[in-house]
Amino acid sequence: MKLNKLIILGRLLFGLIPSGVKAQTGAPGNNEIIYHIFQRSFYDSNGDYHGDLNGIRQKLDYLQELGVTSILLTPLYESAFYHNYFAVDFEKIDPKYGSLADYLKLIKDLHRRGMKFYMDMEAQYVTQDSRWWKEAFGNPKSPYSDYILWDDKDNKKPSTIVYNLTGLTGYDSVSRKITTANLNSAASKAYNLKLFSYWIDPNGDGKFDDGVDGFRLDHMMDDLDNKGRLPHLFDTFWNPLLTKLRAINPKIKIVAEQANWFSLGTEYLEHGSVDRVFGLRLCFAIRSFDKKLLLANADSTLAMLPPGKQQVVFIENHDVPRFSYAVKGDLAKLKAGCAFNLLMGGIPSIYYGQELGMTGTTTNFGATDANEIPDREAFEWYKSDAGKGMALWYKQTGPWKDQFNNDKPNDGISLEEEKQDPNSLWNYYKQVIAIRKANPAFVDGSYKTISNDNDHVFSFIRKGAGQTILVAINLSDKETGATFEAGGNPVNIIGDVKPTLKEGKLAVNLPALGVGAWELR
Repeated sequence: MKLNKLIILGRLLFGLIPSGVKAQTGAPGNNEIIYHIFQRSFYDSNGDYHGDLNGIRQKLDYLQELGVTSILLTPLYESAFYHNYFAVDFEKIDPKYGSLADYLKLIKDLHRRGMKFYMDMEAQYVTQDSRWWKEAFGNPKSPYSDYILWDDKDNKKPSTIVYNLTGLTGYDSVSRKITTANLNSAASKAYNLKLFSYWIDPNGDGKFDDGVDGFRLDHMMDDLDNKGRLPHLFDTFWNPLLTKLRAINPKIKIVAEQANWFSLGTEYLEHGSVDRVFGLRLCFAIRSFDKKLLLANADSTLAMLPPGKQQVVFIENHDVPRFSYAVKGDLAKLKAGCAFNLLMGGIPSIYYGQELGMTGTTTNFGATDANEIPDREAFEWYKSDAGKGMALWYKQTGPWKDQFNNDKPNDGISLEEEKQDPNSLWNYYKQVIAIRKANPAFVDGSYKTISNDNDHVFSFIRKGAGQTILVAINLSDKETGATFEAGGNPVNIIGDVKPTLKEGKLAVNLPALGVGAWELR
């Protein structure tokens, strides 16, 4: 979601979850790698500095060269806000991104390439610019009256949104009021069924070549914003809606963003009818490079899954500071983060520019709508950070335009620079993605933490399809050794060092922040 949730991250990092060490059974079809795009900042196809749908389509060759298989966009619908949450019109694509025809060309091109598309939906809130608000405000007899949650019988007091906010001021200093949609009204339920169904099969021919492959449900809650006004939404709204959508296309996948970032998401998987949740706690554990935190959260996230359900494993997204900021740009830590992201299990998700080590943080700008722009800056295509397609929309207007300057020329962080450097982060991502795809244990295998005798080495086993792989990551900035509770004949998959058998156990010396992976035969 767009509102700054970082206030909980510090507390989250200190909470350990008791758990056993059980094995996660891999679900067939985990060979996806999602590329999460903040599309306004990706690639501009028409020279207006705003990334757009045609820009993404023009860069599908790049995404396939990297090795990703699916894309997830932030919302496309029209909104008064740059991030496109808080809708004006759920049915209209923001014209800065292009037209419906542009959208359909992108979807069909993705599907021709064997790639998938996931749409981000936030059905809970609308702004004062929406037809619902305009026609129902002060008019209880309006046909849109039941689409909005009111705090009075005269429709003069639209209900607040999350954190009891009544509105926000955008990065361009434009303020808009925002209210909550009445998800439990019959009118709202019918509208959402029609809306979601349309994106599954826009032309209604039942072929789905022009439809989404799934939805990301932003800020999903059973009791919306814990206000008691819209309780039991899993049973009254989400489960009925998702059941009907699966009747249209049984193959669609639903991923929920847990509104409570402390949650492991099991309640969504068990009671909310979703297929996937985000590994939020695991994300922050990886960022900590703390073995105890990793042990607790890896086991809890990857081992405690209902059958057929999945975790989306990530290390950064549009709501958190860039991973590179968290590790101070340390290339070795960035590569270790890549290994965690792609090798642990679940469905990996890479945030655009993560593969370059793009940096940024919200901490310098306070609680404003602009505060997260540094996490959403233009993809750095060129060494000069200038040129065709650079989506520098945030530098064109508003009081903040001179503040967002993480995109600096000649800093070694750009696709142009990194493609030419065999030791670059970009080339490492490309290599690890290829290794993941080439080894079925990484795709569909089970996950199990494996013990070792070093407090600074994290190790796990991926096992499946007749293959067993041991992975070890040195969390410290010094060379160190570890002995694992595992045996067998190790064959190198990642790294140059090879374990030796020592009293029936494997022992290895890992370089500082080094990653090793070995098939055990």
